[in-house]
Amino acid sequence: MNCASSTEMCHFNVAAQELTAMALRPDAPEGVSTPGGDLPEEHRRYRTVFISDVHLGTPGCQAEALLDFLRVVDCERLYLVGDIIDGWQLRRRWFWPQAHNDVIQKVLRKVRKGTHVVYVPGNHDEFARRYVQHSFGGVEVVEDCVHLTADGRRLWVMHGDRFDGVVQCARWLAHLGDHLYEFLLELNRHLNSARARMGLPYWSLSRYLKLKVKRAVSFISDFESAVVREARKRGVDGVVCGHIHHAELREFDGLLYANDGDWVESLTALVEHADGRLEIVDWSEVMRARAEPAAADRSVPALPGLPARVPPAVAAKTAAAERVDVAPQHAA
Repeated sequence: MNCASSTEMCHFNVAAQELTAMALRPDAPEGVSTPGGDLPEEHRRYRTVFISDVHLGTPGCQAEALLDFLRVVDCERLYLVGDIIDGWQLRRRWFWPQAHNDVIQKVLRKVRKGTHVVYVPGNHDEFARRYVQHSFGGVEVVEDCVHLTADGRRLWVMHGDRFDGVVQCARWLAHLGDHLYEFLLELNRHLNSARARMGLPYWSLSRYLKLKVKRAVSFISDFESAVVREARKRGVDGVVCGHIHHAELREFDGLLYANDGDWVESLTALVEHADGRLEIVDWSEVMRARAEPAAADRSVPALPGLPARVPPAVAAKTAAAERVDVAPQHAA
């Protein structure tokens, strides 16, 4: 390691230590609040929750949405399945708004309230792998582990980067891809800002391209097959992972494959119900459904030169009223 990279790593480690100390402060406030506090009306209880690929420390991280999820959801066990903090990005540029610290505070608060939190580091937070078999603030750090569901299934839990040939064999290419991905996310933010002004819901450009480009689809398929093969060798009933930012829950020849997605594009988590049943929760859909009643009561402002877009619910009410007014005239 040369002097420049050594100095850079030293600075990063110091910043990480300061961040850890700040996060472990028991009385640190949360910067973003919602009505209902820690016990909202739509409170949900699960046996287990799996989340990954949060990428705290990047502009693309949807920290406010994750905070909303963590406030609404309660669980006995929470698995952080890698790439929770993006060390790659933080080495290049320090970015840590209050909402990102609030996420860590919320997780630690759950620990204090009795939730068992298990942290399985990924490639973007590989620095945490140096602390495997240790516990920080009540958070257990492990390389991988086996989760036993309520219905007796054994699920291997790991991030998944070891099955990504680019990460393992060409790290420079992985970092280049990280830069391109960051550019796509920046473009996506501008696109969705315009969509929001038009009254349109959130839409992920990078997710769309990932599913349309043949090589990306082939990579996802190859990744899933490799993960399932290794899980079968280990004699487990299924596998839970992250890494590829693509939520999925299905069976491969009798073996369960579950990917909990991410909190950059899809805003998804894998949850286990009290009876052992597994489900992918799409929090973007939850937030969209919650916002629809409020949006139905007002028209969306039009862009210059275009007529205002009226929400479907309002349009339906207007049409019904017009039919009532026209009907008597027709009868006469």
